[in-house]
Amino acid sequence: MLVSPSESERLRSAFEEFIRAKEFPCVGAKSALSRGTLKTLVGWSIESAWDDLRLHDELMIWSNAYRSEPGLFRSLAVIFAQSGPLDEAAFEQALWDRLQSLADKDAWLGLPYDERVSADPINPHFSLSFGGEAFFAVGLHPAASRPARRFERPVIVFNLHDQFELLRQEGRYETIRETILERDERLAGSVNPMLARHGEASEAAQYSGREVSADWKCPFHDPRAAA
Repeated sequence: MLVSPSESERLRSAFEEFIRAKEFPCVGAKSALSRGTLKTLVGWSIESAWDDLRLHDELMIWSNAYRSEPGLFRSLAVIFAQSGPLDEAAFEQALWDRLQSLADKDAWLGLPYDERVSADPINPHFSLSFGGEAFFAVGLHPAASRPARRFERPVIVFNLHDQFELLRQEGRYETIRETILERDERLAGSVNPMLARHGEASEAAQYSGREVSADWKCPFHDPRAAA
């Protein structure tokens, strides 16, 4: 076992406290934690493929469970216990390496891409797809420039894309978005320049938390994307 049970439990508790903190801006994550619908897994290293099969299995389980019982504020967080000295660019590359590996496994299994979203990372309707369900990924790590993304170990949080649509249908998306933006600005002292409204620009540039330029190219290609 690469990560001891005691260290796994410590990291889970630390991550929950990070989200529970008063200043943490994401009210969706807070809701998932309070409802018991935030699941945390502990893996080895974001720079290693060691846990990729297990993580893909968890994403398929998560997708199937959501289809059986849809609902808001459900997140799957993967904490990577081994943290090297990754700056923002290195973390971004490691994050996309893991996402690419997971997408390759999904495609190899012949699983369909969620038809409600695009597999093209430059498309405004892009999302990841695992087990036939679309996902939005949020990266956190020690060297993140935004305080809300700065945790002691690298983390990838997977959120179901369908939840954004449910919030829109309920008329709650804009209110929650504005609340998060205001809280994040209070925490960081500035507005996050990378946050766009869902469906207006590709979400891919938001995943790592690094501020990128308009000519940034996403280092990702799903095998199921149109040539």
